[in-house]
Amino acid sequence: MESLFIGHAYIDVTMRADRVPSGDEKMVAQDYAVSFGGNAVTAGFACARLGHHVDLLTTVARDWLGHMFVDMAHAYGVRVHSRRVARSSLSFVFPRDGKRAILRARDDAYLQPIPRIGIDKLKLLHLDGHMADAALHYARLARERGILVSLDGGALRPGIEELCRFIDVAVVAEKFCEQLTLTKLETLDWLKAKGCRIGAVTSGAGGVLWYDEIGEVRHMPSLKVPAEKIIDTSGAGDVFHGAYCASYLDQPKAPWRSHFEFARAASAYKIQHLGNEAGLPTQEDVAAARAAFPEA
Repeated sequence: MESLFIGHAYIDVTMRADRVPSGDEKMVAQDYAVSFGGNAVTAGFACARLGHHVDLLTTVARDWLGHMFVDMAHAYGVRVHSRRVARSSLSFVFPRDGKRAILRARDDAYLQPIPRIGIDKLKLLHLDGHMADAALHYARLARERGILVSLDGGALRPGIEELCRFIDVAVVAEKFCEQLTLTKLETLDWLKAKGCRIGAVTSGAGGVLWYDEIGEVRHMPSLKVPAEKIIDTSGAGDVFHGAYCASYLDQPKAPWRSHFEFARAASAYKIQHLGNEAGLPTQEDVAAARAAFPEA
């Protein structure tokens, strides 16, 4: 086992439309995509697309959407460790003008305990804070074994403050800072105090504010993708996480700046495509994005 990703799975239906209808209105979308979704799940698929062996501990239901998700994972060589729920979770995503509205239906009432997975040969563990009991269990085991633990802090989810004590690389969103009622710089200090060796706050087009291996705070601008090329920003952060995980697995001794630069280019590729699956880059796609777009 090379890498393990733990999080909640969705089936995403992404639709391009001028606006979302209401009342008795009917509209025809300009385009649509159906794919896997979920923070750590999408990151795991991105890591697999970039050439790595990925195991995924996630929610799976015995329904048609659950079968669809398992088929998607099989197509990408992602090995699924299922934690059963009664119904699959579903997201409707509406991207427009560089933003996206999301409507979700989620089942997180687990019908079985945490699946037990051997992680002795694991090189990287990535978490998104969902499935909090499993995240904490495996983060503790990984810390004991010296395995790198990465966190996607999209929001201040239950148990995440305790979880941060076992995190090596924490990359959080602006929403996380807002929920802590801290500025970005104060949030970086908060992550340092928790013991995270690398900490970062992502701000979409505003780039990444982060501290490096010696604790120095730096700013990494985003890549300047022309507005007319931006189709769907949903999932760009998840691809960012999956890409830096892949870069670390490729070069574990490289500085984290290089991992984040690789991930930045992967995100620049994602936002030019509709839906998560179409936006998964290959190594060649990342190289092309790095060459095509300057820093903003």
